[in-house]
Amino acid sequence: MNSHFSLSNSQCVLSPVALSIVMLLSPFAIADESIEVIEVHGQNPNKHEMLGSAEQLLSELGVNFSAAGGVSSLPILNGMMGDRVKVIVDGADITAACGNQMNPPLSYISANQVSSYSVIAGISPVSAGGDNIAGVIKVNSIAPQYSEVAELDWHSGYVSAQYRSINHAKAVGVGARLASDSFTLSYQGAFEDADSYDDGRGDLVLDTLYRVQNHALTGAIRDEKQQFVIKLTHQKIPFQGFANQYMDMTDNTSYGFISQYSRIIDRGEFQAQVNFNDVKHKMGFFTPEKTGMMPMNTDAQDISYQLNWRLDFDADTQLLLGQEYYGYRIDDWWPAVQGSMMMGPNDYVNINDGKRDRITGFAELQKQLNKKWWVSAGARIEHVTTNAGEVQGYTETKMGGGMHENMENMPSMEGMHAMGKSNETAAAEFNALDRKRTDTLVDASLLLRYQVGANDELQLGLARKNRAPNLYERYSWGVSTMSTSMIGWFGDGNGYIGNPDLEAETAYTLSASYTKSAADESWKITTNAWRSKVDDYIDGTVVDSFNRTDMASTKRNILKFSNIDATLYGVKVDAALRIFESKHAGLWLLKAGVTATHGERDDSDESLYQIMPLHSKIAIEQQVGKWQSALSWEWVDSKTRVDARRFENKTDSYSLLNIETKATWDKLTVKLAVTNLLDEYYQLPLGGVSIAQYKKDMTVGFNQLAGQGRSVNLGMSYAF
Repeated sequence: MNSHFSLSNSQCVLSPVALSIVMLLSPFAIADESIEVIEVHGQNPNKHEMLGSAEQLLSELGVNFSAAGGVSSLPILNGMMGDRVKVIVDGADITAACGNQMNPPLSYISANQVSSYSVIAGISPVSAGGDNIAGVIKVNSIAPQYSEVAELDWHSGYVSAQYRSINHAKAVGVGARLASDSFTLSYQGAFEDADSYDDGRGDLVLDTLYRVQNHALTGAIRDEKQQFVIKLTHQKIPFQGFANQYMDMTDNTSYGFISQYSRIIDRGEFQAQVNFNDVKHKMGFFTPEKTGMMPMNTDAQDISYQLNWRLDFDADTQLLLGQEYYGYRIDDWWPAVQGSMMMGPNDYVNINDGKRDRITGFAELQKQLNKKWWVSAGARIEHVTTNAGEVQGYTETKMGGGMHENMENMPSMEGMHAMGKSNETAAAEFNALDRKRTDTLVDASLLLRYQVGANDELQLGLARKNRAPNLYERYSWGVSTMSTSMIGWFGDGNGYIGNPDLEAETAYTLSASYTKSAADESWKITTNAWRSKVDDYIDGTVVDSFNRTDMASTKRNILKFSNIDATLYGVKVDAALRIFESKHAGLWLLKAGVTATHGERDDSDESLYQIMPLHSKIAIEQQVGKWQSALSWEWVDSKTRVDARRFENKTDSYSLLNIETKATWDKLTVKLAVTNLLDEYYQLPLGGVSIAQYKKDMTVGFNQLAGQGRSVNLGMSYAF
């Protein structure tokens, strides 16, 4: 078997334990691009050919996504989404600064900027990151490249363009690099503009349009023992539709910087990193596809540092040590609307001076015990503190003490309130609270690898992981229909109320994987089974309901965030086979995978929200000369187990056929693909409901969001 099959199979889906071991073998991969194992399982050497969201790269590693805006989908690992998945971009932890999580970490980077990426589902080592229970996604764009001469000169560059017919999406990407043997300066930029897409029936899926641009300037300097890197970032999203939310994004402007320092020390390596990100986020309405009048503003900052040491005791033993701090600040207010009886006369203060601070330290030992056994064991302790200032509703005369209405007969937030309480009463009760909360989180991980034979490997993992509540889960205080429906990243049309007394989530996860391959590497199969028992899983308790019509299909609930116990488990099987190889026909590969996930509340057999049904994918790939082609078939089973508390919709099974081909001539690459070749209509099982469609015609109720119909996609890239 040639090296192409074994070393460039970046689309294979690894088991959670296998990916954990990949990360454990290379915890300082940011500074070391020579580590082979990262190249195999997450390198993006042709990143200039990729445009758009990084979602497409991570999907190849088994990540599912909860539908949101065109560049803001939320990753799902092992049936869990949102902040339960830790997403780290260039070593920085960016917090979604929005009550609907419209600006999650992955929305701040485009695919052409990504150099490497990894996914560790469930059993993540403590060195990979804390404050999560579902797993860790790491995306890196910092990959300094130097020349072999002392003079600073042109190194490389590219220009790329892409068009997708389904939503008339136009994207461009550019990159440029200057380099010497000790200094490098690079720029990576991307711009994309898209209309709303059509479904398989040719109907417009309302409010799915967006526009985005990302820019990054990175400089690095090195000598024989150390390297220093600074990266400056800027993002601008002037608009992004969210079909499954009551609001849209009308602006997201962010600036950030990352500085990294690494130094080779005696028998090891030291790394230090400082990160800062500032975002100004606005929600409202911008398109006739979903109309309204209500501004919502958010200002937020993330600042953090990480100190890491790798100590090599001998060739078989490493100790990883780390000390980290993560600070997050947010102000979330909804400006008064002049002349409105409900949204004024004052600003609605949702989160005032919100704070979330994490101080953490970890230690992890890795050792090759003998020729067959490898082990890693680690522990992480985090101290998390959250707090928020006093708040007010639209109709209060002053912050805090005053609870007087400016107009005695003013209707109170559509006249609907949870628990028989007004927003004014809820604000007074919230302001009277001692709102400071602390959580001490203790994570532990144990990973074992046993080499059964030359081509057989068994991997076992056990982990205890924790996540403290986010600020919206704790401090969203409003109880009216309108204010609660502005909170929630679930795309379900329901309303949510915060709970300051939430406990941190604690997950106990067990995972086992077995991999067997042929001696000549002509085939490989990996099976993985995992189970997570989650104590104090943050879910929702129904406290009220609302309905804007007299139809049962338009009823929604108001839920208060609350702790329950839950259990999730799943099975995954992945296989790769070399079908045929010859000089004239080229190399033919068959890849296949199937995944099943189950999640339920422990107090009943009711399903948790947004659990992906059984799904599989089969692909045939060919490479001959300058041409690479692939034909893939994806099948998703019907979704029958749903969350009744959230009125989650059932969905029918569907299958999608995709075809693509790529040709490379020297520096020019041309790609042609047709997705959903048969133009099948299907509803996204993780898509939530179409609020845009409901607002346009309430008689249709809350239908599940439909997926994209057939699209012809053309891409061109020129590297120089």
